[in-house]
Amino acid sequence: MKRLLDTNAYVELLKGAPTVATMVREAEQLVFSTVVVGELLFGFRNGTRYDKNLAVLDDFLSQPWVELQPVTRVTADRFGRVAAALRKAGTPIPTNDVWIAAHAFETGAELITFDRHFESVRGLPVTVLRK
Repeated sequence: MKRLLDTNAYVELLKGAPTVATMVREAEQLVFSTVVVGELLFGFRNGTRYDKNLAVLDDFLSQPWVELQPVTRVTADRFGRVAAALRKAGTPIPTNDVWIAAHAFETGAELITFDRHFESVRGLPVTVLRK
């Protein structure tokens, strides 16, 4: 099974969260969204350990079982579909999370997150974890 980590799931993985670690170990492949990378880089730049955090991320992304998913025309189409459906249903979610959901749909990956609002995305294969 393919899995895609949301930003908060990646952070919890680094903190040693056993549930996230198990889900990563059990995945056949880990898809990583460039949108998640952007959120992480933003956080790194607002912290005090930019170089260390960047090195850890780069090492993680270099693993052969991690596939960095770029934003493509297909991603943009998925984004538009998800955002329109959420607006029509009256259940919008943060814009970056719509992009992350679009990547999950595009790659056929299960999204691993701690954010319940992803449950509003109809048909999204998602596991919402609790801290």
